[in-house]
Amino acid sequence: MKQLLAATLLCTTAAVASAQTLPPPAGVLSLSAEAVTEVPTDVVQLTLAAEQEGAEPSAISSALSARTQAVLAQAKRTSGVEAQSGGFTIHPSTDRNGRISTWRGRSEVILKSKDFAAVSKLAGELANQMQVQNVAFSLSREARQATEAKLAEQAVSAFRDKAQTSTKLFGYSNYTIREVSMNDSGGVVPPTPRMYAAKAMSADAGAPIPMEGGKAHVTVSVNGSVQMVK
Repeated sequence: MKQLLAATLLCTTAAVASAQTLPPPAGVLSLSAEAVTEVPTDVVQLTLAAEQEGAEPSAISSALSARTQAVLAQAKRTSGVEAQSGGFTIHPSTDRNGRISTWRGRSEVILKSKDFAAVSKLAGELANQMQVQNVAFSLSREARQATEAKLAEQAVSAFRDKAQTSTKLFGYSNYTIREVSMNDSGGVVPPTPRMYAAKAMSADAGAPIPMEGGKAHVTVSVNGSVQMVK
C-alpha cells in the first residue's frame, strides 16, 4: 500500500512539474480595439435651494419645510418633470466668544427631466422661492444602451480586422479567438462649467433658465487574444 501511494505521489509530482515546464503557446497575439462617439445629452438635473437665517431653529425649519412642500407640489404638477427633496440642514453660527449668534437653514429640491424647455420654464417660475444652485446634464439609460449596441458592432469588427491584418503581417494565414472581453464607459459627460451654473442662478425671477446640454462620450472596447495558425 505504501509503495502504491509513493508511486502515485511520484507520478502526480512528475505531471505537475511537466505542466509547469511547458513552454507558452506559440503564435498567440493580444489585441484591443474600441469604438467611440459623442451623443447629445438628453437628461438635465437642476438643484434648487432656499436659505434662511433667524434666531429660532424651529421657526426656520417650519418656514423651509413649507417652502419645500410648495415647490415640490408645483413641480409635480408639471408634466415631464420629476421632483424630489434634496438636502435639508440647520446649523448654528457663533460669535467670537463661541456663543450662538444666529441659526442658518438650507433646503434643496432636485428637478430632473428630458424636457429641457419644461424644466427651464418651471425653474424660472420657482425662482422667487428657490434658486438654481447647480445644473448637470447626463445621458439616459435608453440612449446609452442604444449607442452602446451600435458601438459594439463597430468595436468587434475593428477587433476582427486588426486580428486578420496582424495575423498576415506575422506570416500566418488565419486565426482563432482564444479569449475576449467587452467593456463600455457608460457615457461620460464633461463637468458643467461653473459660469454656466452662475448664469442660471442670476436669471431673472419668472424667466426661463438658460439651458443647453452638451455631449456625452460613449466608448465600447474589446480586449482579447487570438491564436494565429499557418
